[in-house]
Amino acid sequence: MNILLTGANGYIGKRLLSALIDEGNIIYCLVRNKTRFDNQEKNVKVIEVDLLNSGNAELPSNIDAAYYLVHSMDSTTEDFTTLETRAANNFVELIKKTACRQIIYLGGISNEKKLSKHLGSRKNVENILRSSGIPLTVLRASIIVGSGSASFEIIRDLVEKLPVMVTPKWLNTRCQPIAIRDVIKYLTGIKLNPETYNKIYDIGGNEVLTFKQLLLQFAEVRGLKRFIMTLPVLTPRLSSYWLYFVTAVSYRLAVNLVDSMKIETICKLTGIDDIMKIEKVSYKDAVRLAFEKIEQNRVLSSWSDSLSSSGADDLSRHIEVPVYGCLKDIKTEKIPEGKTERVLDNIWSIGGERGWYYGNFLWAIRGFLDKLAGGVGLRRGRRSQTEIHDGDALDFWRVLLADKKNRRLLLYAEMKLQGEAWLEFRIISKDNTDYLEQTATYRPLGLFGRLYWYSVLPFHYFVFSGMARNIIKY
Repeated sequence: MNILLTGANGYIGKRLLSALIDEGNIIYCLVRNKTRFDNQEKNVKVIEVDLLNSGNAELPSNIDAAYYLVHSMDSTTEDFTTLETRAANNFVELIKKTACRQIIYLGGISNEKKLSKHLGSRKNVENILRSSGIPLTVLRASIIVGSGSASFEIIRDLVEKLPVMVTPKWLNTRCQPIAIRDVIKYLTGIKLNPETYNKIYDIGGNEVLTFKQLLLQFAEVRGLKRFIMTLPVLTPRLSSYWLYFVTAVSYRLAVNLVDSMKIETICKLTGIDDIMKIEKVSYKDAVRLAFEKIEQNRVLSSWSDSLSSSGADDLSRHIEVPVYGCLKDIKTEKIPEGKTERVLDNIWSIGGERGWYYGNFLWAIRGFLDKLAGGVGLRRGRRSQTEIHDGDALDFWRVLLADKKNRRLLLYAEMKLQGEAWLEFRIISKDNTDYLEQTATYRPLGLFGRLYWYSVLPFHYFVFSGMARNIIKY
């Protein structure tokens, strides 16, 4: 079976791709930037298309079914609806030229009369996909729980960091959480099933819970005592700031989430369970399973690794580190004989729980200041503690290149700066001796950019020197 998978670099897309490969399908992965796509399976083909500007792109004509998993909620608070509309319209123009017999779309439960911008946009995408004339099957999900999912990580941040929470009243909103593994079962199970053509189904677990209950049950699983008070006086703006400063989400995503969390997401269109008999995972078990994956270092995908197709910067243009007009800090350390592989492993383990090898409290302060300035901060961490791939989020950096064979790791700063910054680690050989070469590159924007660099220069001296030394020693 020939399957087209959009959003293959996203949280759901990576999980679904693994399941489709196991079924023996030929999968055409439509991605915005193929350099970020890391899959060597022989049945996986890569098609590079930006759905916001598809131009003269073409799809294989022999597509049997297509999954549309393109979302843009993290783009901006104002224009993601326009961007999702444009992407869906371009997709329809492309897919109509193929022999596709079914489009499958994963959206959000939208049974209320008054919808958030996010849920309203998802519903609009459904209508655009339906206009293709190709049978459409829509799955509308409530909160998706799994290792690396946005919902899971937000709840984890709140529960593990705050023993006492004074929260907005929308924590009393009800939802119907569903485990990621059950979402994947639904997505694969409806594929080319004529009984599901031109149908809409709500999917959720067997429990209806408030967001407050999600937090408290999560705490139970983790063996933590938590106290939650809800106040009616927290405005949507204050709620967004609360979510932004306590969790790893960006402010624009926090605004969109708060807007949606006021809407109940309870399953009403439940006909899918008459077709598919799934033994669903409970919310607590979904949390336990997620932590098993984390502890085993087997998190397949993370929401923070996804670059929104809505206008997230095309990172490929940053992969060539500039030479002119830049300020640099270069540290070189000799690697003791026989320790090169260990040093390489240390580089590949940097950030997240491992930290930055020197001055972690200074990195934490820098992350806090970045949050105050509207940046991503340090809380994104990393998906895996030992593996890094191009495009991964790594605290407030983005991985541009992770080439272990050639012993090079290149990071690009996503923190708020008066300019652009790169951090590069390379192991080089000279006179039969290996060296660690660590280079921080900063391209300032105007006078304030230069003032920033020189104001933090004393910290750079200690932090970068200590980091290079300790990468060798650990």
